[in-house]
Amino acid sequence: MLEAARAKARAAADAKGLPVGLASEGAYGPHPAIPFMPIGRELLLWRNELTGHEIVEMIIDEAPCFDQVTASSMSDVEAFLDRIEFPETAVIVSPVGHGIAPLAKGVQDRPMVAEAIERAVRESPEDRAVIQSDMRAHMNRHRMGVIARLSERFAARLATPCPSCSAPGFGIARSEAGLPCGDCGAATQLTRSVILSCGACHFERRAPRPDGRMYAGPAECPECNP
Repeated sequence: MLEAARAKARAAADAKGLPVGLASEGAYGPHPAIPFMPIGRELLLWRNELTGHEIVEMIIDEAPCFDQVTASSMSDVEAFLDRIEFPETAVIVSPVGHGIAPLAKGVQDRPMVAEAIERAVRESPEDRAVIQSDMRAHMNRHRMGVIARLSERFAARLATPCPSCSAPGFGIARSEAGLPCGDCGAATQLTRSVILSCGACHFERRAPRPDGRMYAGPAECPECNP
């Protein structure tokens, strides 16, 4: 994601003849810890091509509008369309079968969905179509909302100067685990502190968790709940 966003920012700067570029990138797929659940990541990157100074902010979407269903007729997908808030979220329709390209993308009209399903069923060796939520940002209302929240955070970070060199973008670079259990005091895998960093001069400062939480619960502790 970082490399893709960096390439986009560079392309934007080149296209406009400006020293800076701004780009976004998203990735959606199975949750790393709970494979049957989807998860999304959205990233924003600001880059100064003259200095190499980069500012990166990311947000995790734990409930993305990322879903699909197989069907043989329009009646099979009505509940799915309601679930993804169609037509604000568009769909992609493809025949079921290995390596078969989608027949329609960005569909936001029910009659067109029905027509695409009929075509996909005819072309599928299994006589079925797969209907997916379109995850392109401009076709997915939920994703647009996530990017909007990330943009607000990103704007606040751009407005935060480094206490050492005054460059913009001072903010969280990484986290440190070890939040103590409130019952036994043992260290857990939950975040205890964050490291604030400057992408220009690399000055760093340790800070408490942004949410102010001081202790983990016994259910989150490897000693209390092994």
